[in-house]
Amino acid sequence: MAVTTRWTWNEERSFQKLLGNVSLRLLYKSSVHGDDIAEMQNRCRCQGSTITVIYHSDSIFGIFMLGHSSEMSKSFIEPNASFFFSLQKDETMEMKSVFLNSTVTSNRIKDETGYINRITRATQHRNSLLADVRAYSPFANLVSEIRILLLGPVGSGKSSFFNSVKSIFQGHLTRQAIVGSDVTSITEQFSPHKPITPKHPTFITSPSLKDRIHCVAFVFDINSMDNLSSKMMVKFKQIQREVINCGVAQVALLTKVKNCNEVLQDNFLKMNKAMISQSQIQNANRRLGIPLSRILVVENYASEREMDLLKDILILSALKQMFQAADDFLEDLHLE
Repeated sequence: MAVTTRWTWNEERSFQKLLGNVSLRLLYKSSVHGDDIAEMQNRCRCQGSTITVIYHSDSIFGIFMLGHSSEMSKSFIEPNASFFFSLQKDETMEMKSVFLNSTVTSNRIKDETGYINRITRATQHRNSLLADVRAYSPFANLVSEIRILLLGPVGSGKSSFFNSVKSIFQGHLTRQAIVGSDVTSITEQFSPHKPITPKHPTFITSPSLKDRIHCVAFVFDINSMDNLSSKMMVKFKQIQREVINCGVAQVALLTKVKNCNEVLQDNFLKMNKAMISQSQIQNANRRLGIPLSRILVVENYASEREMDLLKDILILSALKQMFQAADDFLEDLHLE
């Protein structure tokens, strides 16, 4: 009995594109072969990388397995060899069929474009970055935790970056800091009309090292660098001079980078070059006077409903470099 998929040709092609233009061959279908997991594993054994798709009502989710299914137990023990996924209906892939009962299908994947290898390496890199950030300890244990100050124009992405970092650590999207672009801003910042005075209840006259700022991140929308007003640049230069006089480390965090998902077509380790032109980085370097090595780029989480592997890599890389900048500041103090 021939085993055929319920998908239309267009739906199958759409799914193949989502996986990186791989070739699929249907190996097992529960409505044909029965609801026997052992039988499914037997049919998929030694068939190469497989993807198991589960349909339930209007939901689609599944598991990607790298390597032969006979290595299943090993794949789940060793991290990064497998991952779970879910799909949503959109204009790219419109699932027209309604599945009233749960159906399981398993397909063999022929990796023609190296997509599987790239996404596996990207997953490993993301997890390595997360482990590094989790294990971070400030230089020489001079302080127990690093204080990073985010400064930037209204709507530049300060709150979104905070939310993005927290989302990665929690493993799901969160919106703790309210995001907005109102002219008066959503996030409270220092106001020249209401300066902090020694009478403020939390004012510290002689702050210790642990109470000081260890790194300042100037946050700007990468697409608006050429549109910054002269008034904004004057304000930025004034603050920057104060930061330099205090010897505090500084970085530039450029947000709202585009084409994040296109990086998998190239080497994800060269993400910056694949996503933005070097002229944008050089323009930021020229306008802000911050070294190229301290100019970081990210695409924050905004209206997404799911986590994104490549956004995680950019955000974690930026956070790790902020830690390194803060360590440089602490090391200078230690030498002095």
